[in-house]
Amino acid sequence: MTLSATLRDSKVPEVTLAFWITEILATTLGEVGGDAVTMSMDLGYLLGTLLFAAVFAVAVAAQIRASGFRPWLYWAAIIASTTVGTTLADYVDRSLGIGYSGGSSLLLALLLGTLFCWQRSTGSISVADITSRRSELFYWLTITFSQTLGTALGDWAADTQGLGYTGGIVLF
Repeated sequence: MTLSATLRDSKVPEVTLAFWITEILATTLGEVGGDAVTMSMDLGYLLGTLLFAAVFAVAVAAQIRASGFRPWLYWAAIIASTTVGTTLADYVDRSLGIGYSGGSSLLLALLLGTLFCWQRSTGSISVADITSRRSELFYWLTITFSQTLGTALGDWAADTQGLGYTGGIVLF
């Protein structure tokens, strides 16, 4: 089977310039949304994480149940994963008392563990092979842990390393 035929069967979009532009916009929306609920609305990191985890679970369940690729479902799940990732990273880093380094280490272990289990369970971690519910579930767990780790590392660079947000942008 050719790569194009495989991507047609896949439940994830082809990685193009439009994909990356949409990914950046969706990630930004998710980050701001997570911070708005936990900080601006003062609901706290745990409640925000629980709220957005429920939204994420519904979005991913709908995405997995859908037959074929549905862009609006995919991007809704991406926004939900970024939002829960933001609140989860803040909860792990700030509320659990393990700090940015501890939180980043924990999230890296979760990400690597998910990738290991995905590879062992399905035989592949290729985006082109996301055609089963099992591989798609691993994909969404990986996306969420990677986005959560990205948030935690950004906070670590900005706060712990004293780079500030501008310095963190330059670093990453």
